[in-house]
Amino acid sequence: MDYTLAALKLLCSQLNNAKETTTHQSQPAFTLSGILFQRAWLQGVLVSTPTSDPSGRFLLDDGTGVIELQLVGDFLPLSWEIGMYVMVVGAYFVRKDGLPLIKVHKIVDLSQFPDRESMWYLEVVEVFKLFYQPLFEE
Repeated sequence: MDYTLAALKLLCSQLNNAKETTTHQSQPAFTLSGILFQRAWLQGVLVSTPTSDPSGRFLLDDGTGVIELQLVGDFLPLSWEIGMYVMVVGAYFVRKDGLPLIKVHKIVDLSQFPDRESMWYLEVVEVFKLFYQPLFEE
């Protein structure tokens, strides 16, 4: 993993436009509007957890799509429950069959902040206008 690449603040729907590209890294990299990334930063509601889903999957819905989460490492003692609003950062993977996947290396429960969800959409728009869009206007 190339940690010099930023974890892009994204919506699930934007990940549909990401194109896989080759790099010298062992993990695949992607481009989105010409920006190279391997990690994604998403926020959304947990709609499935291993205790609620017979297949044992974590699913996150950000309002624009659903993505599967694979928690890497020890994320206990918090018990993850359906309906929690969480922030996740992790390596992005596209699978031929099934949902895209984030191998999560950071997850934070933001449920106690009721305005976080509405603010997240504004943050994603702002980051594209301030940091990503100017790269393509030159």
